[in-house]
Amino acid sequence: MADSQDSTLPLRNEDGAIRPEFVERVEKAIEAVDVATLREQVADLHEADLGDLVEALQPPLRSRLIELLGIDFDFTALTEMDHTVRGEILAELPPRTVADGVRDLDTDDAVAVLADIPTEDRAEILNQLPTIERLALSRSLDYPAESAGRRMQTEFIAVPPDWNVGQAIDYMRETADLPERFYELFVVDAAGKLLGMVALDRLLRAKRPVPIADLMEEDRPRVRADQDQEEVARLFQRYNWVVAPVVDGNDRLVGVITFDDVADVIDEEAEEDIKALGGVISDEELSDTVWTVVRGRFNWLLLNLGAAFLAANVLGMFEGQLQQMVALAVLAPVVANQGGNAAIQTMTVAVRALATRELNASNAWRVIRRELMVGLLNGIVFAVITGVAAYVWFEVPGLGVVIGLAMMCNLIAGALGGILVPLAMHRLKVDPAVASSPFVIMVTDALGFFAFLTIASLWFGMR
Repeated sequence: MADSQDSTLPLRNEDGAIRPEFVERVEKAIEAVDVATLREQVADLHEADLGDLVEALQPPLRSRLIELLGIDFDFTALTEMDHTVRGEILAELPPRTVADGVRDLDTDDAVAVLADIPTEDRAEILNQLPTIERLALSRSLDYPAESAGRRMQTEFIAVPPDWNVGQAIDYMRETADLPERFYELFVVDAAGKLLGMVALDRLLRAKRPVPIADLMEEDRPRVRADQDQEEVARLFQRYNWVVAPVVDGNDRLVGVITFDDVADVIDEEAEEDIKALGGVISDEELSDTVWTVVRGRFNWLLLNLGAAFLAANVLGMFEGQLQQMVALAVLAPVVANQGGNAAIQTMTVAVRALATRELNASNAWRVIRRELMVGLLNGIVFAVITGVAAYVWFEVPGLGVVIGLAMMCNLIAGALGGILVPLAMHRLKVDPAVASSPFVIMVTDALGFFAFLTIASLWFGMR
């Protein structure tokens, strides 16, 4: 009875994670070379679930699972793993196993897998594939890493313009090697140049004798194979595309991109921006080694250390004043930190808006003026709050006015720095997400210390 209940145990728990009991059962089957149990437990899993399961296994058992399952292992699951784990698995698998696995994948998935393999090993794998598949994959791998050519599927349905609806339908019924899912038929001439597209629903509603040319939409937009994937994703979002044809420099149809491919791009680009804001390299994964993570984070931390020393140098300029009034040393970080917080808020919005092209030359000044007003109003409010708090804390007449004025200056500076620094980086063709944070923090810390201590020196007549 217990075994029966265990066999029906759900794959995931309430948090969406793979159940440890399920992972343990699979690991025991791998160690016992129990192929029958593995097939029963794993073979019918969705590729996303299978990918998560493989990641949850002990590293030595991952490649063994794939080899034991053989053709029953869905290689699409490798595209659901992070790059580090996928690379480790592929390095352990024989080239023949990889070649057999990618043979049945859509082109975009096969390219994603092969891209993680060193060039020499990749060539050995490609040589074991049929000529047509080998040429298609080689051509896709020749495109830049983050281009539409790398994301496209080369499986599509193309028909000549002189066919009618009946011929197109018969062709789809009689052809075994069709894409797994498709939404459009593409009309091409004898040279393979794209003439237009026919939506599948429109085709099925038309009578058999109707010429394809009469249903064709000639003005549908297309994507260049060398076009950046982020730009393609923005087009999909803007125009609500489901599928877009990909053409080469001669306007010949070479592939298609679908909305599920674009969803992955949007997710990857957003993750990259978030990591960059924190000074983390875009390809850092949870499975990376300690040394890899340390190397990836070192430069950003070093740059911030330099910014911290610059801010400390500003404090050193007012050493005498700080010795005369201890309250200044206590309150100076409050001004600097609050300005930094305001700058980070503005910078986060600005960096994301630049990435999505919402912030551009046409509206930059309006956004700058808005952020200036936000900084001013926040400055007034927090000047009152910190001024009252400082007076109540230290009971020094005038100290509340001093910190209030400094707070207002630094919040305005933080708001302006948070928008102007990313704009300047973008203008210099430097990724604002990567480079903005250290400069903004340096400006707000140094200016916060300088403004507070200068106003205090003048107000209290200290030298």
